[in-house]
Amino acid sequence: MASSLTKDSVTPGTPGSEKTFFGHPRGLATLFMTEMWERFSYYGMKALLPLYLVAPGGLHLSAATATAIYSVYLSLVYLLALPGGWFADRVLGPRKTVAVAGVIIMLGHLTLALPSSGTFYGGLGLVAIGSGLLKANISTMVGHLYEGPDDARRDGGFTLFYVGINLGAFAAPLIIGTVGENVNWHLGFALAALGMALGLVQYLLGGRHLSARSHEVPTPLTAEEKKATLRKSALWAAVAVVFYAIVGFSGHYTLNWLLVPITIAGLVIPVMVIGRIKRDKSLNRADQSKMSAYIWFFVAAAVFWMIYDQGGSTMSIFADESAKNTIFGWEFPVSWYQSVNPVMIMALAPVFAWAWLWLNKRGKEPSTATKFASGLILIGASFFLFLAPLTIAEGGHKAAAMWLVAIYFVQTVGELLLSPVGLSVTTKMAPAKYASQMMGVWFLAVTAGDATTGLLSIAEVDLNKTGIVALEATLAVIAGVAVWMYRKKVKALMGDVH
Repeated sequence: MASSLTKDSVTPGTPGSEKTFFGHPRGLATLFMTEMWERFSYYGMKALLPLYLVAPGGLHLSAATATAIYSVYLSLVYLLALPGGWFADRVLGPRKTVAVAGVIIMLGHLTLALPSSGTFYGGLGLVAIGSGLLKANISTMVGHLYEGPDDARRDGGFTLFYVGINLGAFAAPLIIGTVGENVNWHLGFALAALGMALGLVQYLLGGRHLSARSHEVPTPLTAEEKKATLRKSALWAAVAVVFYAIVGFSGHYTLNWLLVPITIAGLVIPVMVIGRIKRDKSLNRADQSKMSAYIWFFVAAAVFWMIYDQGGSTMSIFADESAKNTIFGWEFPVSWYQSVNPVMIMALAPVFAWAWLWLNKRGKEPSTATKFASGLILIGASFFLFLAPLTIAEGGHKAAAMWLVAIYFVQTVGELLLSPVGLSVTTKMAPAKYASQMMGVWFLAVTAGDATTGLLSIAEVDLNKTGIVALEATLAVIAGVAVWMYRKKVKALMGDVH
């Protein structure tokens, strides 16, 4: 499949082959297609999850509990990206780790497909573990395809990779969502397993086009370190098992005993990890300065994802309860809203990729800080726009579907200004010692944002109230303005990274 997407190279000597993928290394086609199928499975399940949680034919939970589960699940997925990066750096290397991740994700979706509520949370856990192993490492392998951080194709390559993500994300709700909502929830989850299986096959067949660096284990564990790691892991696992056994047999267990610790971890661990890297005395002054700049991007991204990821929970539940899910009188499944963002990404991402290269050649490309500031302001604007359908619903009427489409459009433009640029700048600014782990650090920003949403939901805060939505929108705009005001300082801290 990868070869059918390639064309003759316009740049002789491109790493990997005499052919390229739209002017980029051919290995990008392999990673593009693998990520497309993995995202098909992940976003199909994600589109179904909040609806399944609240549906009478599903788990029939309250909207607040469903939002909490959804947010904590997403938080856990991205939290596990950090140990996923560590596992690649110290044990298997990125390429093998991604293969293992694909198998775990497939097993997780198959578990969700079982018609038993008792196995549901176990399936979510497996998908979260597998996604954590995959996320940081497949993005790192995209970075491996380019000749250093100054390769002008790098940002464009990550943007094209983003198209692969969103091609799978676009198709998933239309296929998996339709089957899950209209036929059987668990059959929808089974289709997600099929998507991951196809992604795994694509990855194994196209692996020869990837960079040789993806095979490497940058800092392998010594025999003594392996023993110590296994000993500590077994100890913490035993503590968790004993603790939850005591809580369960005493009759005090509720879902919050699981949700609250994960939420707190999602807020505390990102701070601890970045603090540990900043205190690492083995890093030279240039790396330390880059990490100081990176903190700005991290905080900005956390605020962004706190709002953005509510498109699949807060807005989806709102659409299920309070929107006219019709176009020209034709009613469509609520899960189809989750295809709006990816189809817009596919339409706009090539334009952004071309624009960055065009501006770069003329020395006019906006700085990374400026792109981040713009993304934050737009995500805030999207929630100011959300106030309109909320007000309509509070008046006892159903909001038109186009209100939600407009919100997703504004969020998409903001996403393209922040997310692929954030992936790229992470690979450029990462100290060599923390190569794959830094991609995990980037995903911790999503963890922090989703953990905040989860904590609010656990506290029974109604995220579909106009006051809360307006407060979140204001916070994002203020954060965007702050990043823009200090953009020159951030650029100076970045040193030779542009």
